[in-house]
Amino acid sequence: MSYTFAIGDVHGCLEPLRKLLAMVEARWTSGTIVFVGDYIDRGPDSRGVIDLLKAGPEKPGWQWIMLKGNHEDMMVGAYAGRYDRDWWLDNGGLETEISYGGRVPAEDLAWAERLPLMHLDRHRIFVHAGVDPEVPLDRQSPQDLLWLRPQTSAYYWGKHLCHGHTPSRINPRTIGNRTNIDSGCVFGGKLTCAVFDDDVAGGPLEFVKAGW
Repeated sequence: MSYTFAIGDVHGCLEPLRKLLAMVEARWTSGTIVFVGDYIDRGPDSRGVIDLLKAGPEKPGWQWIMLKGNHEDMMVGAYAGRYDRDWWLDNGGLETEISYGGRVPAEDLAWAERLPLMHLDRHRIFVHAGVDPEVPLDRQSPQDLLWLRPQTSAYYWGKHLCHGHTPSRINPRTIGNRTNIDSGCVFGGKLTCAVFDDDVAGGPLEFVKAGW
């Protein structure tokens, strides 16, 4: 059997991320880990999180896929002049720059800019925020993939939708064909990993969680 693991919004919480990865690697010997975005802002060590993700898995048998979140988009846009810099700083960007001891280097901005917005496999859709079920999957807007906040479940082209972006202490939570894995680690909750069997359709088999 093969497995896919989806990890929710990290927001600079490096130590919970390290713990969660260690917990997963202690139980499974291989798999694909999909990180659903928002690696930076608000938490204490955004730079450390990006360094860890850029380095990739340390053990053989693992593949990491990093998706772009709205906070990565805000950071890149603020440096490029597309967004108001104060908007990003007020939404956690200040903590990110503090973790770098100043400005975010061009190398890390370029890394964040290149991150994909969606990952698909046979049974699942992974995005940061959500998808619009009324729009064909190949025509989804970046705005929706990065910012949408689904309130209900829908028919997602025969697949299960896994996302973060909307934090809550009651997450992780599966509603119909949708699972929200943002359990608000940076707000005092846990960092969550959803475990999926690649050969079986539907929601997660279980959740693995780590905190401070």
